[in-house]
Amino acid sequence: MIIDRYLIREISKPLTAICAFLVVIFASYRAAQYLAEAVAGLIAGKIVLYLVLLKIAIAMEVLLPTTLYLSVVVVLGRLYADSEMTALFACGVGIGRIFKAVIYLSVPLALLVACLSLYVRPWAYQQGYVLTAMAKTALDIGKWKEGNFYKIPGMNRVIYADEINQEKKRAEGVFIQSDQGAKVQVIYAKKVQQYSDESNGKPLLIFQDGYIYEFSRTGEEGYFMKFQQSTMSIDPGKTESMEYKRKAASTLKLARSSDFEDIAEYQWRLSTPISTLLLALLGIPLSRTAPRKGKYAKLVAAVLVLAVYYNTSAMAKDWVEQGVVGPVVGIWWVVALLAILVLVLSIQPKLMFKWGQVRQRFSS
Repeated sequence: MIIDRYLIREISKPLTAICAFLVVIFASYRAAQYLAEAVAGLIAGKIVLYLVLLKIAIAMEVLLPTTLYLSVVVVLGRLYADSEMTALFACGVGIGRIFKAVIYLSVPLALLVACLSLYVRPWAYQQGYVLTAMAKTALDIGKWKEGNFYKIPGMNRVIYADEINQEKKRAEGVFIQSDQGAKVQVIYAKKVQQYSDESNGKPLLIFQDGYIYEFSRTGEEGYFMKFQQSTMSIDPGKTESMEYKRKAASTLKLARSSDFEDIAEYQWRLSTPISTLLLALLGIPLSRTAPRKGKYAKLVAAVLVLAVYYNTSAMAKDWVEQGVVGPVVGIWWVVALLAILVLVLSIQPKLMFKWGQVRQRFSS
């Protein structure tokens, strides 16, 4: 048990550090994307933090297996390089004991990844969709930038303004294009002021000194009209129920579905905890290095193997979605290849040792 605790402790140290580092990098990348939208006035700045946290929760199903795998490779590689593994083998500690210690650590993490993938992932996607939709329907000229195009969700309207006074919520040189099916309506106004309806608090746009142009897509004659003042409601009304999003669908609903895309999403969620355990075990044979050869000697190869696995998994998921591969085979062939790789690399030293004994007998 002392050796098991020692190995678990040594692997847990870089596991925490690497995971924290990857989370910071991922959060910075996502925050930069959302802040750009917040600066452009597309979403409110106060929900950026919530969106970033939700994206981190989604990404943890990949970040945790990755950090566990790299931690096993780095730590055991260091033990090989410092001859500690040689000392352990000399004391009668077999490679099976190393596998045992890694399994003790990886099984709880695999269960955590299962919870993240099966339950947290759809919940986080659902919350993200809702927050994004709410942020984009909360139209406010005071957050816009002049010279940009803004689409009003749920109303098929696009607004552009030459100049914007954010403090007074007033714009000049405003164009609005409305898609009305068989017709396209374009409104131009020299000045536009945003108000809130005193009765219900909904946003209103007051147009002053402008024109309305209407064009037909069916070849009918269009028309235009000049006005001194016009009022337009820019509230999309009652929020409609969100369209079906499979990433936000419950795992139980996906399990009952016969749609190929739902099946691919369902199999992906089931495969992540299995991948966590297999990647941790794969790190053991990949970490083998000769003494004094460098503790990071196998890190590059390990990263390449990881990249190939996840890219192949994504490709297999796409194939299931497109119906190229049937649901029975699904993405499980990638998991099976990973398990075979772990088995082959794990028994390779034994095979080489037996082959050496056979050659020695024949040579003698």
